Amino acid sequence: MFRLFKWLFYLAILAFIALVGYAYLGPFFGADFRPPESEIRQDIILDAN
Repeated sequence: MFRLFKWLFYLAILAFIALVGYAYLGPFFGADFRPPESEIRQDIILDAN
């Protein structure tokens, strides 16, 4: 049972390193993390009685 937890721990560490690496190196490989730059306007009607 301890061996299973040890492998899961190692897998979690590798997944974290891969996620951080993707976040830093992703733009070099074509991943674009920026949100779309467009203005959104919406009318709000307040019902003040």
